[in-house]
Amino acid sequence: MVRTKHVVVEPYDSRWPKAFQTIAGELQAALGEYAARIEHVGSTSVPGLAAKPVIDIDVVIADRSVFKVVKQKLRAIGYVHEGDLGIPGREAFCYTDKPHLQAHHLYVCPQDSEALRNHLMFRDYLRAHPRAAERYGRIKLEAARLYPYDIDGYMAYKAPCIEEIFALCYGKS
Repeated sequence: MVRTKHVVVEPYDSRWPKAFQTIAGELQAALGEYAARIEHVGSTSVPGLAAKPVIDIDVVIADRSVFKVVKQKLRAIGYVHEGDLGIPGREAFCYTDKPHLQAHHLYVCPQDSEALRNHLMFRDYLRAHPRAAERYGRIKLEAARLYPYDIDGYMAYKAPCIEEIFALCYGKS
């Protein structure tokens, strides 16, 4: 897992989808049928959206019953389980030696988890609403400028925008 010391947000890079495909290919080869699907989520998955250059990936599993096997298979290719990091329904994994891959965050989520549903809903909303994505990108760039060495400040600055987008996703605005 990438630990952010210096917050860098870049304009959208058209190479991010290919970077995701490369990582997903390695994951699919290791996990086989245990991965129901592999989703590109987070800001790098939204065309045109400024983002930290870190690919967010959700490996979707049918249910918790296969998690132990998935965890072993991921360990065999260099990933270490970190727990849910305070978000139920999303198991995080870190790595230390994958220089052939773009920096990435890896999560394993059962297909019925709220964490997965939130990731997909947020991504899909921004893909369908370019003006919302543009606004969110501007806020992220400003947050990175204001809090270049403070990830908590960066996250807090963009939180109201994220909450607004989720309200729109859930039809509460």
